Amino acid sequence: MSLAYFALIVSIVSASALEIAGAKFGAQLGMMAAALSLLAATLSARKADYDHYVRATSWARWILIAIPLLIAAQLMPLPLGFGHPIWASARDALGGLPFGPVTADLGLTLNALMLALAATALLGVTIVVVRDRGRAELVLFVLAGITAVSALTLDLHRLLPAIAGATATSEFATTLAGFGLVLNLAVMQLAAERAETHHSLLRSIMLGLLGLAGALISAAAVFGLSGTNDAIAAGFGVVLILLILVIRRLDLSPLAASALAAAALIGSAIVLTFLFEQSSGPILLRLNPDIGAETRAALERMLADTRWFGAGAGTFSAVGRIYQSDAGAALAAPSTATAIFAGMGAIGLALAVLAALIALVRLFFGALQRGRDSFFPAAAAACVLFALVQSFAGPGLLRPAAILCLAVIVGLGLSQSVGQSGSR
Repeated sequence: MSLAYFALIVSIVSASALEIAGAKFGAQLGMMAAALSLLAATLSARKADYDHYVRATSWARWILIAIPLLIAAQLMPLPLGFGHPIWASARDALGGLPFGPVTADLGLTLNALMLALAATALLGVTIVVVRDRGRAELVLFVLAGITAVSALTLDLHRLLPAIAGATATSEFATTLAGFGLVLNLAVMQLAAERAETHHSLLRSIMLGLLGLAGALISAAAVFGLSGTNDAIAAGFGVVLILLILVIRRLDLSPLAASALAAAALIGSAIVLTFLFEQSSGPILLRLNPDIGAETRAALERMLADTRWFGAGAGTFSAVGRIYQSDAGAALAAPSTATAIFAGMGAIGLALAVLAALIALVRLFFGALQRGRDSFFPAAAAACVLFALVQSFAGPGLLRPAAILCLAVIVGLGLSQSVGQSGSR
């Protein structure tokens, strides 16, 4: 598993670091490393690795391939009624075959399929590779470090733009900053756990201080320099990881833990309801209040024309040219959820939300049942919750590096949620 482990680290570091630096080939390098990691893991896997993977994905193994299968179906010849209305209109005007691919751009959708397969591969490889506690810790450190660096670039870019220069987009940096806040809180919990179990006190203190520094840098980026909705999404993640910590540290009874979790769920529902009722229009655009009137009108027309299977994954910008009023301006996706709905339709968005909710529930209960290593699934659950809420507020998760990082985070949490429970 050494080669698979090395390729896993290379995948997330190369994709994220190059994306932060503004390079164009980071996603391709990350996907190539993911493919190498999958190949190495497949060749070196043992029965114990397979059994561990089966246990970690027993919650809903089918959801791992549902989204890639849907994207692949968009590349197949189907009746024109499944695709965008413009295809049926073009056939009525020009004639032609009554069937064709759903996607508006085969190349863009094929690229989206490769990314979905790479993310699925990374999730599976991570589950197998980080069975070992030492490897799991190193992956956590790498994720916490790379996300904190991304948050630092956002801090510098906003505070000292002349010095920071051109870096990754603020939406991508905000997404990684949200992950970094939660992951560095997990590093602090790891340091506390090491101190409690009589590891080197000096190393534990240094590790805790590094986690604190990363958390503060990320908090400054996401709470101080990002939008209100992004900050609220990060707040949801922090509350969740603290909720799990409180339940475990106080050793609450199942009834008390259920009552506390129910209160947190009700409070979250109230906050989300308030946010979505702040503006009118399609629900997918309600957390994007800064969109101009012309852009909003174009987006509303685009969403209204979207059918069950969308216009092709990854084709938002291509299809957006049909609706934009200014020929010189590109219609950009205001949020990840909007792009998923336009590209994969209501079915694709429902699958994505369902996958996030299933993973969230599985990680939450896995964290409550785990021993001292509960911070792994707890941090993963908090990252999934942040990503779910933030996907309606911004497009940061559309970046390949963010998708690959989230896949590794979820794989890390799932892998560490099914091991032998330690002492409480």
